[in-house]
Amino acid sequence: MISVTKLLCDSDNYGDKLRYGHGSRGAMHGTTHGHGPVVVWNCTRTCNLKCIHCYMASDAQKYEDELDTAEAKQFIDSLAAFKSPVILFSGGEPLIRPDFFDLIKYANECGIRTTISTNGTLIDKPTARKIKDLGVGYVGISLDGIGAKHDMFRQKEGAFDAALRGIRNCLEIGQRVGLRCTINRHNFNELEQIFDLIENENIPRVCFYHLVYSGRGSEMMKEDITLAESRQAMDLIIEKTLYFHRQGLTKEILTVDNHADGVYTYLRMQQEDPKRAEQVWELLQNNGGNRTGIAIGQVDNLGFVHADQFTQNHTFGNVRERAFGDIWTDMSNPILAGLKDRKPLLKGRCAACKWLSVCNGNFRARAEAVTGDFWESDPACYLTDEEVL
Repeated sequence: MISVTKLLCDSDNYGDKLRYGHGSRGAMHGTTHGHGPVVVWNCTRTCNLKCIHCYMASDAQKYEDELDTAEAKQFIDSLAAFKSPVILFSGGEPLIRPDFFDLIKYANECGIRTTISTNGTLIDKPTARKIKDLGVGYVGISLDGIGAKHDMFRQKEGAFDAALRGIRNCLEIGQRVGLRCTINRHNFNELEQIFDLIENENIPRVCFYHLVYSGRGSEMMKEDITLAESRQAMDLIIEKTLYFHRQGLTKEILTVDNHADGVYTYLRMQQEDPKRAEQVWELLQNNGGNRTGIAIGQVDNLGFVHADQFTQNHTFGNVRERAFGDIWTDMSNPILAGLKDRKPLLKGRCAACKWLSVCNGNFRARAEAVTGDFWESDPACYLTDEEVL
């Protein structure tokens, strides 16, 4: 995850301390900054929608053998013992889980910051109030287009209006909330409108995700934008970030799942603002690039541990059998061990790239999806050969 606002405007938000401390120091011990990773927990696979790019391939059915309440609390205990700073409750749709609020409360009592990734359609006013009262740090609501375009993604008419109501209900009571938008062929031409929505609705945060070919997202591989369009999208993100800053509007703009974004921002600043470019470079070095399997991990609805939510074809253990920290620091799995020190394993352009110290090989799940080789180059890197070699 790259905070474009931090790079360009030197903002100060909660996640910046985790992203721009001292990079991946301590990676071989499974921790960063003396604590465990941020953990995405897909607490249920059940969902009231059926999004066409869902990495969990979720839908409206009951999935058997999901962690029960006691098992979930034991898992949360293990995260607290490992000093994981944040647990992101995701799904499916996490609000469908009957014990959801009990588990949020329990995680907070264990000293772990709680955040939620949701489609937003179930956040009525009482639910927003309950989220706020429980001290949830952040609610990320997925929005992948305006109106009918978003409904097409969700395969349900009215999903956009319901999600927007959820956003407004959070904003109305001061619950920190933002958008999650996955850029692809279908919504590329609506990015300007999404920024307009952010400004008009006074939404303080947005994360733009690059498409990862996982779950139903694998079927959208041909629906990804071109490399040239990725550059155009990043140009727009940079320009809008600077626009909000000049207007005195407090917005946190982030991009996710493509660390070419950081290098591209640096190269642009070299041309436009060399002094700022020096600060961007320092921040990128502190970050260290992609930290899947280092500072980010995932546990699925059945308790299996993975490097991230898009790499569920590689499993390292199950929290029903061993504590999360024991699994995360076990270097017997070659994928987990490799991720913690991946530079010698990378191939192709990634291996030869002069920006490797600030990118760390970009996104492995995408490389494997396209080439069949986990350590090959990420095909979504949009930097030219002249820029990387």
